[in-house]
Amino acid sequence: MISLTMKKKKKTTTTNQTHKPTKPISQIIFLILLSLLSCVNSLRVKPPPPLPILPLPSARQLQWQLGNMALFLHFGPNTFTDSEWGTGDADPSVFNPTNFDPTQWVRVAKDSGFSRVILTTKHHDGFCLWPSEYTDYSVKSSPWRNGSGDVVAELANAARDAGIGLGLYLSPWDRHDVSYGKTLEYNEFYMGQMTELLTGYGEIKEVWLDGAKGEGEKDMEYFFDSWFSLIHQLQPGAVIFSDAGPDTRWIGDEAGVAESTCWSLFNRSDAQIGGTDPQYSRGGDPVGHDWVPAECDVSIRPGWFWHASEAPKSARNLLDIYYKSIELLSFNVLQVQEPIHMGQRVIEFHLEILNKNGKWKNVINGTTVGYQRLLQFPTVKSQYLRFVINKSRADPLISYFGIYMDQGSIVSNNISDTSSRTHFNSSQILRQMTYNHSQIDSL
Repeated sequence: MISLTMKKKKKTTTTNQTHKPTKPISQIIFLILLSLLSCVNSLRVKPPPPLPILPLPSARQLQWQLGNMALFLHFGPNTFTDSEWGTGDADPSVFNPTNFDPTQWVRVAKDSGFSRVILTTKHHDGFCLWPSEYTDYSVKSSPWRNGSGDVVAELANAARDAGIGLGLYLSPWDRHDVSYGKTLEYNEFYMGQMTELLTGYGEIKEVWLDGAKGEGEKDMEYFFDSWFSLIHQLQPGAVIFSDAGPDTRWIGDEAGVAESTCWSLFNRSDAQIGGTDPQYSRGGDPVGHDWVPAECDVSIRPGWFWHASEAPKSARNLLDIYYKSIELLSFNVLQVQEPIHMGQRVIEFHLEILNKNGKWKNVINGTTVGYQRLLQFPTVKSQYLRFVINKSRADPLISYFGIYMDQGSIVSNNISDTSSRTHFNSSQILRQMTYNHSQIDSL
């Protein structure tokens, strides 16, 4: 088609016109074809993206992971009886808050960087913070709001207005209801209450479950698989937390601290709610078949409920816990993230700085990255640094790398080299450069 078009143009040229010499048609065609082939070849040389490495997080797990932090609200009769584990015998009249303001709770959560709030809708005492149709032991039997109040509804509305997510905790252990201990009857009761919560309050982002139960209490078999299926059916976007997942797992302690090596990979078949080895929960499983990331929980006080005799932890203490919960070690803080939608890959890594003698000096070693790893270390000073991945499950992929100066860090002691430093909004700025054929980050 090209040659025909060009021949047509050639036939219409008159003999008395002055024109510049033209290249032979065959040469023009060859150049055009060569150009087209070059375009094709340039497209072909672009390497394809790496294959994901299994297991991978689900869409709801990815959404949860991006949320980063949740504020766990413990509220109920225990708040007014100075109790942690209520017996289930407290009169509903003790629940009568006079300055209840969930909008203030949500505002504090959002201003502090939390992406969702989780409420104890029913703790072990069995008292329900919503007017459940399956029991009278709830807010409808209390004097609060003349028996017409609904804590869950007010919190759900406040969270929705503020644009943050809502999570719910519904205690499997119920010390009040007479059906507890009767396997079939109680499982029906529990699933009825779960249905009320998951169908009456809009979108739920997380459902918290645990295996907590005091010694000497009634034996009880929970139909966890049926509960999980119901939750995912009614709230497809909600992640389920428990000792064994299925979506997120307990870290194995209530200190809010993760292991230095913490895999999101896990074998659910090796875990049991209420009976999982804490060490296995803390570290995960590098050859696990399931993606079940760890969730760290910690109270800001010695107990979970409010007690007049207890003081909250200091801000510095809580910051240190936060660093350890997401495995944050730091120019004095290093932040690294993997694109977990492609799987968890990094097994071992280390950070080095170039000292004033032109030699690389190790600053910190680490294992596993996952969604996010934060590492603290004594303050170092250097113009150049490099992040080295020693070992990985496949081609390593890094989605974010950052270093920061935390003036309030508990870790101190200057250990390094050269005084050059650039600051911008209290964070250090990186610029890329090549040094001895390695990819180096320059401060």
